[in-house]
Formats: sequence, C-alpha cells, structure tokens
Amino acid sequence: MSSGSRSSKTKPIPLRVANKVAYVWDVDDIATLRSMHRVCGVLTGTLPHLSQQNVFLGVPLVLMPEEVVLLVDTGVAVLINDSTAHLQPTIPQLTKWSREQQNSMRSQLAYAESKTLREGTQSGRALSEEAQRKRKEREERKKAKAREQAIIEAEEAHEADIEDANGKSSGDSDPADSEPNVYMISSTSTVTPAKAAKLRESALKGGGSLSPIPSTSSNSTPSKPSTPTPSFLSSSSQPYTIVVPASSSELEWYSPTHSSAPSFSSFASTATSTYTTLNAARAADVWTYPATLTERARCGVFRGLWEQGYFMGVGIKFGGEYLVYPGDPLRYHSHFTATVIESPVATLRPMEIVAHGRLGTATKKAHLLCGWDDVKKEVSYLSIEWAGFG
Repeated sequence: MSSGSRSSKTKPIPLRVANKVAYVWDVDDIATLRSMHRVCGVLTGTLPHLSQQNVFLGVPLVLMPEEVVLLVDTGVAVLINDSTAHLQPTIPQLTKWSREQQNSMRSQLAYAESKTLREGTQSGRALSEEAQRKRKEREERKKAKAREQAIIEAEEAHEADIEDANGKSSGDSDPADSEPNVYMISSTSTVTPAKAAKLRESALKGGGSLSPIPSTSSNSTPSKPSTPTPSFLSSSSQPYTIVVPASSSELEWYSPTHSSAPSFSSFASTATSTYTTLNAARAADVWTYPATLTERARCGVFRGLWEQGYFMGVGIKFGGEYLVYPGDPLRYHSHFTATVIESPVATLRPMEIVAHGRLGTATKKAHLLCGWDDVKKEVSYLSIEWAGFG
C-alpha cells in the first residue's frame, strides 16, 4: 500500500453520499476497505479506454447500505454530503486550476513531440540505402505523373478557351467583349517550348495574350492574412490528455468541513457536510438507513457474519440476501447463501424451506437462514441442504 494512503486509526475513510447512495472514489480507500475491513462493494465506473465493456470496471465503488452502516458504526468511515461539500470556486482558484491544466498540456505536448522526433530519427537510421533509393524513385514517378496530368489539363483548358474566343469574335458582341483575351497558364505547370509556342500562336490568332496564373503553392503570399494562433494547442497536432480526477479532495473549493483548508485534516461531528454518526446523518436527511425492522434485521445479520470473519456480497442471483465467503471473493467461492428472517416469530412456510434447500444444493452452497431478534439484538443461524439429492 502506498505511503500516502489513509490509516483507519488516524483518518476515517470518506464515504461520499449522493441520493442516499454511498460511493468511494479513492483507490487507496478501496484497497484499505477490502484488505483491512473485509468490505468489497461493487465497482461501477466505466474505464476511459474500455467504455463499451462491462466486465472490468473502475471507480467509484458503490457500497451496500449494510456495509455503510457497519463502517460508520465501527468508526472506520464518515459520511459526506457531496453536493454541499463542493463550494463555489473563486476567481483566483479557477485561474490557478486553469494554469495547472495548461502546464500539464504543455508538458504532454512537449514529451509527445520529442518522442515523435526521436522515433523518426531512429526509423530513418534503420532504413537501408536501397530502401531510400526505392522510395526516392517512387516519389519521382509520382511527381512526373502529376506534371504530365497538369500539362494535359492545361492544354484542354486553353483549347476550350480559344474555341470560345473565336466564336465570340465572329458574332455580335458588346464593347467589353472586344477587349483582348487573356489566357492563363499556371506557373507551377511544366510546359515544353514546343507546346508553349503552339499555345502562344493560338492565342495571338484569337486576339488574346498569355498571362501566368498566380502560384497557389505554399511559397506564395496568401491573399488574406492568416488568423493568429489563439494558443499553443492549435499549433500542435499531437494528442493530449485532460485529466479529470476521480476524487474531489484535491480541489481547493472542495471542503467537507467548510473550513479555510479544504482537506481531510479533521472530521468534526458538527461539520456541515461531514457526519460521523448515523443519527447526525439521519437528522440532516443525508442517510436514513436503517429505518424499518427489515432493514435493521439486514444490518444485524450482516454485522454478525462480518464479526465472524466472513466476506459478504450480494446474493440475489442465488436466491438470498448475501453470499457468504470464507475469504476474499477473488480467492474463494462462497460457502453459504444467506437469507434474513426479520423476527423470531416471522412466518416461514415449509415450501420455502424446501426451495432454499434444493436451490442451495443445485448451486453447491448451503442455504443459511439467519433469524434476527430485534429485542435482544442477536442472530441465530440454521443451514439447510437437500439430503440425498443428485
């Protein structure tokens, strides 16, 4: 674990709450929750370069309500109302942030250009003399073919102009039409002396003259002044990355305690956006779970299994509330599918017991019935299997 990661003994892990859902945005916190507190959660973020897949996901980590209650009750984490923790940034803060972004882009562009230049030099050295000679011959053939095509197009255009000029001189025309015709020859085209003499003779017979077309090559002066480059970005064709941090902790205008120093240096229970207890969060209507007997039973069962050293995950795909693992789910298969019974007097039909037993055997898991006593705050467990099945 990196030295910059938070220690649960000194700093609580911030759980950022939005719409009654708790998220973890820091990868170090995610690793701490999994390795030290046996809380896994579910990654739901899309990876930037793999946006069309849903197998490998990234931050944020979404926690089950039972996991949130457990972490806050044990003092491992605090709840942060994320919407009120983001303050209105000041002009100096925005200016500083913009300057940092531009410096980052400049460094990226400088590195990319130096890398491109270095790779181009290395690839040029790798080319043999024979390869360079063949490339030069191909380029010469392309240029010769382009010159021939330009000459053909110029001849066709001039012949058409001469025919039009002769047709106009033989009929009635306006005074403006009696002016000498001007035939344009591109200064970039290559015309042999014989063809030039032929064109000049045709033009003189038609009463016109020859004039070169202004060059359109890159060396010519543009007719309009070019627009100045607005910034260093438009002058480079190299791509660059705009980094959007997952966590807002480094932003100067992010202050969960609304203090002058926007950091996690302290977590006071009286803070406007930070809540260290469930009662304080419930009073502010930031977090209201658990609110019913069923929710209290789920939290009690979850904590009871967690205190015995198990890992828990969502068990809806296997017909229960939780999947119970003896170790990290990345290393072990689940041993139990847990179903929560909210009260010792809750009705449990025989068909449900049979169904749970058969389902547990079919999925190679024992089904665990977890009964919650809301008065004694205790959990009783009963595992069932379909004996002699299969």
